[in-house]
Amino acid sequence: MHCANCGQPLPQPVTAYCGHCGQETRLRPPTLLELGQQFGGAYLSTEGALWRTLALLLRRPGELTVQYLRGRRRHYVLPLRLYLTVSVLVLLLMRTVAHVNVNVADLPADSHRMPNVQLRLGPGEAGMKDGVFYCQRLPAWMCANLQQRLDLAPQALARQVSTLGERFLGNLGTAMFVLLPSFALWLQLAYRNRRLHYTEHLVFALHLHAFWFLMLGLMLSGWDWLIVLALLAVPVHGWLALGRVYRDRRWVRALRVLAIGLAQGLALLVTTTALGLYTLLA
Repeated sequence: MHCANCGQPLPQPVTAYCGHCGQETRLRPPTLLELGQQFGGAYLSTEGALWRTLALLLRRPGELTVQYLRGRRRHYVLPLRLYLTVSVLVLLLMRTVAHVNVNVADLPADSHRMPNVQLRLGPGEAGMKDGVFYCQRLPAWMCANLQQRLDLAPQALARQVSTLGERFLGNLGTAMFVLLPSFALWLQLAYRNRRLHYTEHLVFALHLHAFWFLMLGLMLSGWDWLIVLALLAVPVHGWLALGRVYRDRRWVRALRVLAIGLAQGLALLVTTTALGLYTLLA
């Protein structure tokens, strides 16, 4: 008798696990409960480490990064896995409860009047006004593409524009994968005297963004007091986390935060503009 996984001969009597690869020797179809446990362990980290990790993330800003950089990595969920777990859950929640409405004039079903649509894209704008397409301060190829998408029947145009918000939210997760590495790059430039590798700054960025996603999830509750609490927690947590991880003086940290904020703000502007264009043109 051989192991189904690695093909190595099994001893007699047959043991519960293969001595070469560790797989179970007595295989059977998994139950639904086992499949759920596998999903939780692989994607949601429900075996206990997730809750221990979240507790430390919320209780002591920056300590999770400090523990990771000191080499204590098996006790907590790894940074990328934590970020993916939290961000995926919050983005799914956002798709469920959040709605981005694009204002389009309400038209009766039998209306033949073209709705007015205005789209602002950075320094330029385009849209439909009184049935006439206009495009200003945008490249010619972009104007041609937009005209093709907006030159529709009134009801078809209204449906096309009304779905822009949902399509934008659908691409938001992809945009975050651009903003997160750029944030780690600004950290490396601001703290280049720490002689840390880029990936070590990236670990801090993953932990910080995981916290921000948690706060975004709280904001989706719709409760005013919880929204205010989450908004206040974002800068306070970031400030304390930077202090615990990088241990710089407060006035120096303030200058670094200002520089990182400006650089990331520019990256955010470029990324959201590109995301908006992709949502419109894709």
